[in-house]
Amino acid sequence: MITAKAQDYYEFLQISPNADGDTIHRVYRFLASRFHPDNPESGNAEKFRTLKEAYDVLSSPERRTQYDIERELETANISPMSTKVDFMDNLEGELNRRLAVLAVLYFRRRTTPYAPEVSLSEIEKRMGFPRDYLDFTTWYLTRKGYITKADNSDFTLTAEGVDFIETQRVNIPVLNRLLTNGNEVSEPAAAPGPTDPAAAVQALESPGSRLIVLPDMTVIQDRRVNTQDRRSGGIDRRVDRVDRRCGN
Repeated sequence: MITAKAQDYYEFLQISPNADGDTIHRVYRFLASRFHPDNPESGNAEKFRTLKEAYDVLSSPERRTQYDIERELETANISPMSTKVDFMDNLEGELNRRLAVLAVLYFRRRTTPYAPEVSLSEIEKRMGFPRDYLDFTTWYLTRKGYITKADNSDFTLTAEGVDFIETQRVNIPVLNRLLTNGNEVSEPAAAPGPTDPAAAVQALESPGSRLIVLPDMTVIQDRRVNTQDRRSGGIDRRVDRVDRRCGN
């Protein structure tokens, strides 16, 4: 039996639980070349062993079926986020609800990038919080551009939402806890950040959390229009500002 502390093989490979055998084999070969101890830049013996274990299980139909059954049972026993985070306080509770929704959607976006949608009922189940109290939360995150809502009411994390999480988790302890201890993303805990809720509110409301900034597009002057006749140094009379056809 797998346990809550065991490595989720699908999460480790960053693939969907519905991935086919070819996908599993392709991802395995890619990660094997990265984590192999002989790789001087990214070799990691521990991760290579975990990768081998994951591949041995998921590449075998019988072992994968048994693993999926045990994984499903273990997932059903995961405690909701509300047992670890306060969602009821007025200001701080609302902030925590926003962060929890983002954490749930981020986990889905990373593990199943081709099917990142999460239903409201699943968000409600993962958070352990009634959906009736999430209307304002999802409205705010939608207006900020961090999430989108489909016609069937499923929610998806946007690129802006990913940028927010990956740049702000070091500054918001609650978000970091949701991502590391809330059975969401098994990454090393980030450095402690400010505990003041106002700082987290400012981070959520800040428009400057995006990672990619496009350069300004300046207007390039049309060099074909030259008002000076280079042969004589005078005015080029071929360039006439008056359109004789319309009299302007």
